[in-house]
Amino acid sequence: MAAPAEVSPQSAYVQHHLAHLNNTGHPQSSILDMSVINYDSVFWSLAMGLVVVFLLWLAARRATAGVPGRFQAGVEMVVDMVNDQAKSIVHNEVSRKFIAPLALTVFLWVTLMNALDLIPVDLPGAIFGWLGLTGDHHEHGPLYYHRILPTADLNVPMGMSLAVLLLSFYYGIKIKSAGGFVKELFTAPFHAHGFAAVLLSPFNLLLNIIEYAAKTVSLGMRLFGNMFAGELLFMLIALLGGAWTGFSAMNIGLGIGQVLAGSIWAIFHILIILLQAFIFMMLTLVYLGQAHEGH
Repeated sequence: MAAPAEVSPQSAYVQHHLAHLNNTGHPQSSILDMSVINYDSVFWSLAMGLVVVFLLWLAARRATAGVPGRFQAGVEMVVDMVNDQAKSIVHNEVSRKFIAPLALTVFLWVTLMNALDLIPVDLPGAIFGWLGLTGDHHEHGPLYYHRILPTADLNVPMGMSLAVLLLSFYYGIKIKSAGGFVKELFTAPFHAHGFAAVLLSPFNLLLNIIEYAAKTVSLGMRLFGNMFAGELLFMLIALLGGAWTGFSAMNIGLGIGQVLAGSIWAIFHILIILLQAFIFMMLTLVYLGQAHEGH
């Protein structure tokens, strides 16, 4: 039997950086394991959420009726943008009083979580290693790299999309009543009367289940896929510096290439960070707006 192939240093580097600091002490082996808690994702997502709440509180506290400062003007621009989008999608004014602030919070929260990807790949691990909080295998047991990007952890985007799904159910039941919501599951999108309605009801239910599942999965997977790809590309760019072990012309060229490639990708990645946050916010508004409407 052939001996197992050795893992290359490049593959080991990437695998090491993709491991979470969790409650098991080793990388998660299966895609779905409800017993695993990624402490790093929980910490950084909650930290960015608190930062968003603090910034909005600070903006509200410093708001003046006169000429606004730069901070207030920036916050007002974002608030007006989100409010305009909410008005055009969610036509129920009572619901919009909650949904518009929710969309604003989601946009800023996802933006800040995504922005963590701009921190140099090896910096968080180095800092936590200096503090003795993380590291590689050693004689005292396994400790793993601290992964800083929450939206590249599938649990975070999917958790947020599940929250949007639950809110869709809530507004669907609130607007249409429980009986009307359940009735619509069996009578739409194929409308009929009499025996035909009974015959089509299982297909309507199946299509509605597929629709809700597709919305939820696509909402979370879109954010996860884009941020995971961006994180992986930063790691590949960081590998360019792995060959920089001296001061030869080739190594200097690799180092300069790493800095240039990383800077160019970071500048482009800023657009992805904002775009993915905007898309997640808009789809949240669309799905909650659809919950107020009938087929």
